[in-house]
Amino acid sequence: MPKIPHATPILQTNTLRLIETQALAAGQPLMARAGLAAAALGRNLAGETGLPILILAGPGNNGGDAFIAALHLRQWWYSVIVVYPQTEPPVAREALAAWQAWHSAGGTTHNILPSSGRYALVIDGLFGIGLKRAITGTYADLIGQVNQLSCPILAIDVPSGLDADTGMVMGEAIYADHTLSLIALKPGLLTLDGPDHSGDLHNVNLGLDDLLLTAPSGATIAQEVLAHLLPPRPQHSHKGTYGSVGILGGANGMHGALWLATRAALHLGAGRVYGGHLAADSLPIDSNQPEVMLRPAAEVVQLPHLSALAIGPGLGHSRAAAILLASAIARPLPLLIDADGLNHLAANQEIKSQIIQRVSDTILTPHPAEAARLLHTTIPAIEADRLAAALQLASTYQASVVLKGNGSVCAWPDGQWAINTSGNPGMASAGMGDVLTGLIVALLAQGVYPRHALTGGVYLHGAAADFCISQGQGPIGLTASELILAARRLINPPLHCH
Repeated sequence: MPKIPHATPILQTNTLRLIETQALAAGQPLMARAGLAAAALGRNLAGETGLPILILAGPGNNGGDAFIAALHLRQWWYSVIVVYPQTEPPVAREALAAWQAWHSAGGTTHNILPSSGRYALVIDGLFGIGLKRAITGTYADLIGQVNQLSCPILAIDVPSGLDADTGMVMGEAIYADHTLSLIALKPGLLTLDGPDHSGDLHNVNLGLDDLLLTAPSGATIAQEVLAHLLPPRPQHSHKGTYGSVGILGGANGMHGALWLATRAALHLGAGRVYGGHLAADSLPIDSNQPEVMLRPAAEVVQLPHLSALAIGPGLGHSRAAAILLASAIARPLPLLIDADGLNHLAANQEIKSQIIQRVSDTILTPHPAEAARLLHTTIPAIEADRLAAALQLASTYQASVVLKGNGSVCAWPDGQWAINTSGNPGMASAGMGDVLTGLIVALLAQGVYPRHALTGGVYLHGAAADFCISQGQGPIGLTASELILAARRLINPPLHCH
C-alpha cells in the first residue's frame, strides 16, 4: 500500500466540487497553488540529473495545474517539455489563462510524445477528478507510451484514467510513482486499482483549512488507531478481566478455519477463548494451541459468561449451521458474522430481520463475493463502487461492515466510512479472513468500542502482514497463521530498558 499521512480526510468528488466552488467564490487562487505545489514536489523528485522534465497537460483544469507547474519549473532553470495533445486551447477560463501564460513566457507544446528522449521526471496533468468516461484514442496511446518510460511519474490530484471515487481504471491509466492529491485524499486512490496506480501519496489542502473544518464522512485507517486500542494492563488482573470469546464454526473438513480464528483471538489478549465446532469429527483440543477450549457449538453459543461472539469460520451450509446462527443472533452480545455465516444471512430473510432488529452491535466482514450475495447483485457491481457497496451493506443490515479487499472499506449505518491503508498482496491466501475474525472479536471481548475494534482489527491485520514482509516472510507464500504472532507483537508496546 502507498505511504500516506495518518488519519487523513477522504472526500468524494461531489464534496470536492462544492469546496472548490466556495473557494473560488471567495477568491482563492486554487490553480496557482496547485501548480506551485506540483512544481515544488516535482523539483524534489527530479533532483539534479540535468535531464528535462516531461509535463503532460490535458484540456481541463488538471492541465491548467500542469501548465502552472511548467512555468515554475522553467523559472527554476529546469528544461521542461510539455505535451498537450490538443489543437485547440483549453475552454475552461482558468485553464485557458494558464495555457496563455505558458505561451506568453515563451513556452511551447508538443502534440505527441517526442520520439526519443530521457527524462528526470514525468508530471501527469492530463485528467483529474472529473473524468467519467473511458480514455481511448490519442490519450490512451500517450498514457501507454508514458507508462513504458523508466523515470518516476508524479500525478497531479489523481493518476489520469483512474476514477477518483471508485479506483476503477477508465480504459487506460497512468502508473504513477507519486500522486499529489489536492485538497484531500480521494477514495479511488486507496481502494480497488487505486493503490497500484497511485504510488506514494502526498496531500496538500491548498490553504483551504476553513472550508475543511466540517468533519468529513470518510478518513483513512492508519497506524495511530493502534496507539490506544488496548490500555496497559494493571498488575491486579486475571483472565476474566480480558473477556471470554466464543467462535462458532468448524464443520466437517473445516477445522482449520476455526483454529485460525481462535488462535488469533487468544494471541490478541482475550482472557478465555472457546471454539464451538459443528463437526462430529472435531478434535477435543487444538493440539498446537491447547489453551483454546473446543466444545460443541451448541454448547458454546449458550455459555453465560461470554463477552463477544463470532460465527462463520468453517461454518458450512447445513441446516444446523443456520440454526446456530439464529441462536448467536439472539444472544445480547457484540456479534461478528463472517464467511458462511454471511451466506446464511444472505439466503434467509428471517435471519436478516433478526439482524436488523438486534440491539447489541453487529459486525459483518464480507469479501466481494459474499457482499454480492448479501446485496443480491454481482461481484463486478460490488467492485465497481466498493464504497457505495459498503455503505449500502451497513444501511441494509444496520451493522458495522468491512468490505475486504485492496483498500478494505469500513462503513457504518450513520453514513461514516473509512478506508484501510495497511496490507499487501501476500494476504491473498486462504485463512486470512479467519484470522481477522479472531482479532476483531478479541478486541470486542476486551471492551474495545465496536467501531474501534473494527478499524483497529482491520488495520492490525494488514499491518501484521506488512511486518511479516519486512522480516522476509513473503509476499509469495505468506500464510494466515504467520500473521497471528506478528499481530501480537504489534499490539504490545516495546519494552524500554532503564
